[in-house]
Amino acid sequence: MENTNQPLLSIEDLKVEFSTYGGSIKAVRGVNMSVDPGECVAVVGESGCGKSVTAKSILRLLPKNGRITSGHIWFEGEDLLERTEKQMQALRGNDIGMIFQDPMTSLNPTMTVGKQIAEALIKHQNLSKAEAKERTIEFLRLVGIANPEKRYGEYPDSLSGGMRQRVVIAIAMCCNPRLLLADEPTTALDVTIQAQILDLMRELQEKFNTAIILITHDLGVVANMSSRVLVFYAGQVVEEGRAEDVFYRPRHPYTWGLIKSMPRLNSEKKEDLISIEGTPPDLFAPPKGCAFAPRCAYALNLCHEQDPAMLDLGGGHCAACWLNLPKIPEELKPDWISSQRISEEDYD
Repeated sequence: MENTNQPLLSIEDLKVEFSTYGGSIKAVRGVNMSVDPGECVAVVGESGCGKSVTAKSILRLLPKNGRITSGHIWFEGEDLLERTEKQMQALRGNDIGMIFQDPMTSLNPTMTVGKQIAEALIKHQNLSKAEAKERTIEFLRLVGIANPEKRYGEYPDSLSGGMRQRVVIAIAMCCNPRLLLADEPTTALDVTIQAQILDLMRELQEKFNTAIILITHDLGVVANMSSRVLVFYAGQVVEEGRAEDVFYRPRHPYTWGLIKSMPRLNSEKKEDLISIEGTPPDLFAPPKGCAFAPRCAYALNLCHEQDPAMLDLGGGHCAACWLNLPKIPEELKPDWISSQRISEEDYD
């Protein structure tokens, strides 16, 4: 009998480096994560924290100077790092789809949008050209593009940004993948179109039971889409948990800083946005101890000496921060960790 408790995707101790003239950049430093069938998991963090590199590692699409130095990427029980390139080509776009950040650079400007979708169907689904065209028109209609028969023969530059992103989603979803990697799928779009694209992704997820890894820096997107959140910092996961736990009960100072830096539109008085002081660490030579310690207002001597392991806080909520240890005196802990709960009114 099939083990229904087995994750669809499981990443174990993933480490990725990039070789440059200045040395080796340790872009991903021991990432662990899992995704269940049909689940939407958000990966958040500032630019350069390893979010996109992790996603590209899953599909083995790293640039030539990038290499996976250790770890495992299990998909449906098979380690993708042991697959040949030919086997990965069969998996990409079929079992695992990907939505890239910029729809204009994701699409081939010399091919009609219809042909770009049909190409994936012919390659992975063994459809004839006529069958692929019919299925492509169905998918263009499914992703909300009006007059799909006409749009089938048009080129990307004749479509709006929102329509191009819908085409990119159609390409990623047309083979009904088990897993969808969505890398900042709404970054280049205005707020109204962003909401439409997120609604579309949610509908497709429910229709096809597709698991989604949503990579974003927008915490509002996370709240609307994801049941579980992973917070990345300096190539590591520093906090993980259900969305409500991470938003209302953060247990890592970096997560706290991200949440407090969000503008609150319902505030009755003007408030200055709180920023996280300092800059991310140099990943040519990652610092000793916790990578966030030089920017952390609550850092202890221990934080500068020893990198904290993930501490299980219960209910699937984990954080890599020494402040969560019971043996740390309460007077050294910030109120939001000591109380273990943040008022939900702060984020209404």
